[in-house]
Amino acid sequence: MNWDQVQGKWKQTRGQLREKWGKLTDDDLNMIAGQREQLIGRLQERYGIAKEEAERRADEFVQSLIGRTSTKKARCSPVSVAKFSTEKQT
Repeated sequence: MNWDQVQGKWKQTRGQLREKWGKLTDDDLNMIAGQREQLIGRLQERYGIAKEEAERRADEFVQSLIGRTSTKKARCSPVSVAKFSTEKQT
């Protein structure tokens, strides 16, 4: 996932951000609205970390969303798909 996708899926991402960084307020999340630079600034402000550290954490968060997205899509195991396919044929 990239930052354009974060903006496009802001409602879903917003909740995940809140779980990860509980010090971010609703006003913070409204200001961030999927924008990387806004998130970095708010992380610096709320957590007292350097810009480079905030950038690293923000980018790691977006990369972690890739794993969550692909996991959700791969819910059916090959065995259950094969079983369903053979059941349909009979």
